[in-house]
Amino acid sequence: MTALKVKIAHGTPCWVSLLVRDLERAKAFYGPLLGWSFAPGPTELGGYVRASLHGAKVAGIGVAPAHSALPTEWTTYFAVDNADQASARVRECGGTVAVGPLQSGQAGRLAVSADLSGAFFGLWEGQEHLGWEVVAEPGAPVWSELVTKDEPLAAAFYGSVFGRAVVEADPSAVARGEEDATLQVEGHRVAGIKQTTDLRDGPPRWRIYFAVEDVDLTVRQCLGLGGALLVAAQDTPYGRVARLADPEGGRFSVVRLP
Repeated sequence: MTALKVKIAHGTPCWVSLLVRDLERAKAFYGPLLGWSFAPGPTELGGYVRASLHGAKVAGIGVAPAHSALPTEWTTYFAVDNADQASARVRECGGTVAVGPLQSGQAGRLAVSADLSGAFFGLWEGQEHLGWEVVAEPGAPVWSELVTKDEPLAAAFYGSVFGRAVVEADPSAVARGEEDATLQVEGHRVAGIKQTTDLRDGPPRWRIYFAVEDVDLTVRQCLGLGGALLVAAQDTPYGRVARLADPEGGRFSVVRLP
C-alpha cells in the first residue's frame, strides 16, 4: 500500500475526525480494531493525534473541550478551495458555522459547520496536510453518507454549498437499499445522502464507513475492546456492513467490500 499525497477536489470528503473525552482509551480501542498507529497532530488543536495505517494518514482523534455537552461523534470533512468562502456559502444557504474558519498551523485552514437539519460536517482547506492518504483499504475510510429525514432539502443544501451535482437515485436503487442521492464531483460519486425514519440512526448526521477484511470478526473485536454493536452485520448492495459504537458511544460503520 502506497500513501497518496495529492490535492483532493473541492466538495469531496477528505478527512474524518473524532473528539473524545479520553484520548488514551480511544487509541486503545481504534488502534487494535482498525490497525492504526498514532502520532501527534497540530498543537493548536489541543490534545490531538493523527491515526495512520501502515504509515498513511487516515483519521484524526482529539480531546473534546472541557464540559462539552456534545455527544462523541465522527465528523466528515470536505475539501474546499477556500475555507472562508465556503463558510460564507454555508451561511448563505441557511446553515451555521460553529467553529472557525481558523488556521491549524501549517497543516491547513478549517471550519466546522452544520446543515439545515443540524448535521455537523467540516470544511478543510489543505495546505501541508491535504487529507487522508489511503482509502478503501482495510482499516481506512471508504464512504461517508448523510442520514437525514429530509433528503431533498439536504441535496439542495450540499449541492449549493459546494457547487457540485447531486444526482437522485432511481426508485429501484432506493428499494435495494442504496442512497437516495449522491454528491458527485466530475461525474464521480463521492458521498451519499440517505433519507431515514429508523430510530436507530439517531439525529441527522454524517455516517462514516471503514473498510475491514472480516465484518463479523471486527464486531467480536469491537465488543471485546469495550465497544457496542448497534446494528447486526448484514449483506447490502455495497458489501457486508455492521454499525458499531466505541466505548464513549461514537458511532461508525464497518464494511467488507464486495
